[in-house]
Amino acid sequence: MWKQFYSETGTMTRFLIRRDRIRFPIWIIVLSFITIVTATAFTGLYKSEEERQAIAETMKNPAMTAMVGPGYGLDHYTEGPMMAHQMLLFTAIVVAIMSILLVTRHTRTDEEEGRLELIRSLPVGRLSSLSATIIVLLTMNSLLAIIIGFGLYSLHIGSMDLEGSLLYGVVLGTTGIFFSAVTAFFAQVSSNARGTIGLSFTVLGISYLIRAIGDVSNETISWFSPLGWGLKTEVYVNNYWWPIGLTILFSIILIILAYYLNTIRDVGAGFISARPGRKHASRLLQSSLGLAFRIQRTSIMTWAIGMFILGVSYGSVFGDLELFFSSNEMVSQMLTPVEGLTLTEQFVSMLMAVISMISTVPALIFLFKLKGEEKQNRTEHLLTRAVSRYKLLGSYLFLSILMGFVMLCLATIGLWAAAASVMQEPISFSLLCKAAIVYLPAIWLMTGLGVFVIGVIPRFSGFAWLYLGYSFFVVYLGELLQFPEWMGNLSPFGHVPQLPVEEINYVSITLLTCISVVFMIIGFIGYRKRDIEG
Repeated sequence: MWKQFYSETGTMTRFLIRRDRIRFPIWIIVLSFITIVTATAFTGLYKSEEERQAIAETMKNPAMTAMVGPGYGLDHYTEGPMMAHQMLLFTAIVVAIMSILLVTRHTRTDEEEGRLELIRSLPVGRLSSLSATIIVLLTMNSLLAIIIGFGLYSLHIGSMDLEGSLLYGVVLGTTGIFFSAVTAFFAQVSSNARGTIGLSFTVLGISYLIRAIGDVSNETISWFSPLGWGLKTEVYVNNYWWPIGLTILFSIILIILAYYLNTIRDVGAGFISARPGRKHASRLLQSSLGLAFRIQRTSIMTWAIGMFILGVSYGSVFGDLELFFSSNEMVSQMLTPVEGLTLTEQFVSMLMAVISMISTVPALIFLFKLKGEEKQNRTEHLLTRAVSRYKLLGSYLFLSILMGFVMLCLATIGLWAAAASVMQEPISFSLLCKAAIVYLPAIWLMTGLGVFVIGVIPRFSGFAWLYLGYSFFVVYLGELLQFPEWMGNLSPFGHVPQLPVEEINYVSITLLTCISVVFMIIGFIGYRKRDIEG
């Protein structure tokens, strides 16, 4: 029985490693490098104890707690607690994203594209493919934990001892293992890769929101979030190991469920089956734009709800933020006052930068859906009809630009609505709109880069995602870690004026818009001339 289920698991494991011999090392090296470089940056960031305690006071505000988690060791804010407080949650989310994408690639995607059926025609056990995927991701996350743990300790920073450094790495590794298990489970439940990724990212997003709400209002709520478990370890302060056991326990349960569901379902099937379509197509499907919207409408609705909830979650802490500023004299003295603006309104610029970059994610997803359709040999059927390449690419581009705007607006509306309900003097809606809309040219530039990639270098679509990740890193952490100004200038979001604190710069906005148009034109020309690849 065991041989029947797990036959050739070792061979499958080696095959997966061989397939992703470049992808796996890149993930591990990049994550380890960023973590270690960030740790070294903290050593020279603040020269005195007074400066460290001053920044610790700003970290106590509810907005920062919602974004990066509760601060431990704020009374003695050395490099270790500073690193764990400001970087652990952010890095754990990236590790979770890595695990979700890799598990989906080697489970549901292989099944959807027929590769798994071909492999199963050979003397390979029913659970061998799933087992190989879990073994590879378990090994990869464990290796990442070891490299980061010993890498941080090797820096010989006083407050980063061996136990705390290893726990830091283990938190990241177990978070990756947990979301690997979540994705393996949803790979059995969903009937396609898109659904698997969507459900897995939904769990990740809900985990972040539950943790944010719990950390600000009620600590008990945070225990319902797997992201909150890692923060409960209080790395470099108390070094609690037992929350790791909670993460591992639920990971094992999800893996067992994934194994069971895999044994009782057919290849290619899922427990959430796709609904049968209509016998006759609607008029919406008579255009390429209507088709682009139809095949992504579920994803669009999901992202719309998620962005609105994200805005509400950030807006809900504005009441506590207002109280924090009014009661903390040190923070009030540290922040440079801006005439006509409250200290709470000055935080809007930071939140809008984060929200705008998150809004760019669905815009790129909707655009790169065209590349996915091409990979599945579906665009060839359209292009044999009276549909031009310009019209096809233009439909996805229009949908991407429109949805980028809609997602940004929904998050802004949610932010304003929640803030208005908890603040004594609500923030002006027009102020929030201006602070949000000014980021549209940066989103357009990222979209234009996506069009350029699709039209000229379709095999390097990951570059657009890497560039967005870089933008988030330098804009979100650039001021905190005092990165050189030129690093921020390499990102389009670094050229956007931070309203309402700064004056609007029409030159930079116009330049971003022009560059995005140039990228789009080159992309359209390239898409018109290149071969369609299956």
